[in-house]
Amino acid sequence: PDALVVATGCYAQRAKDDLSDMEAVSLVLDNRDKPTLVSTIADKLNVSLDSHKGIRTAPAYSRSRSMIKIQEGCNQICAYCIVPKVRGRERSIPPNEIISQVRDRFESGCQEVVLTGTQLGTYGFDLPGITLAGLLQKILASTDIKRLRISSLQAQEITPDLLALWDDVRLCPHFHIPLQSGSDTILKSMRRRYNTDQFKETVNLVRKTISDVAITTDIIVGFPEEGVKEFAESYSFAASMRFSDMHVFPYSIRPGTSAAYLDKQVVDTNKKERTGEMLELAAAAMRKFRYESIGQIRPVLWETAERNKPGHIWSGLTDNYLRVKANIDLKLSNTLTNTRLTGLDGDWMTGDVVPH
Repeated sequence: PDALVVATGCYAQRAKDDLSDMEAVSLVLDNRDKPTLVSTIADKLNVSLDSHKGIRTAPAYSRSRSMIKIQEGCNQICAYCIVPKVRGRERSIPPNEIISQVRDRFESGCQEVVLTGTQLGTYGFDLPGITLAGLLQKILASTDIKRLRISSLQAQEITPDLLALWDDVRLCPHFHIPLQSGSDTILKSMRRRYNTDQFKETVNLVRKTISDVAITTDIIVGFPEEGVKEFAESYSFAASMRFSDMHVFPYSIRPGTSAAYLDKQVVDTNKKERTGEMLELAAAAMRKFRYESIGQIRPVLWETAERNKPGHIWSGLTDNYLRVKANIDLKLSNTLTNTRLTGLDGDWMTGDVVPH
């Protein structure tokens, strides 16, 4: 009952007054306030950060995996997206700052770093002589991090020169490439910077260059003017891409975006039905990719264990982004081991650690 409830993030940036009017919300902090979030809360609670009886701050990363933001904002202005308005234009963080953070995380025990941001593929456009490929080369050459993962890339930003860097096994063979729609009509209306032919060409290039690669995606269902024909095109194209997983979202209006003013908004009942169909496709694609992975030996970064006498059930993540569990009486926390994938248990792979 006496909890301090803080609302933050993009919604807080876009609709601060709406959140402030909610009785349940104690404090609203937008994206610009995030760097001082802890100290602001401490002041609100009237406690000292310097006191051992006050708030104890924890590192902003787990022991095994760390997220590091390399850029902020987006210049692409897709029709449905509020991000450019709430996060601003693209701004790249200088490479030396990123490399310093990667070293710090590794020295703190992290085995894997995930590079995050809103628009990673155009990283460095505002820094003379710097590109995403150049940043990756610098990180690989200047740090001892064991695994490096890229959170998301647009189809039109993936080139042969960029993919050539994946010759280094520390770069994880997992690409998240947002599709959003498999209908060219809807992609054009969304103001995406590719069509289905270009997207397919990129996916084929990735698979040709990198073996056993996992490709995941985002899809929006029920965008304005998506009729039966357009949804069928989107469903069929998504099925043909053989994604290892799909994040499916029903379209929702964001005030201030151009899509909010488009005619022929899709009724909720149709959105719900189509979302259900796309989610079934996503589940089938996910199972198929995992079944095809059975028998492979992949490096797994182990994270946590659940006690299960005898031994422990450990959970971890492969380099190509498959969740694995193994029942073994060993201390595996924060270690990388080669693991044979033996089966499927729900959404999880089962595995056996391969002896050295």
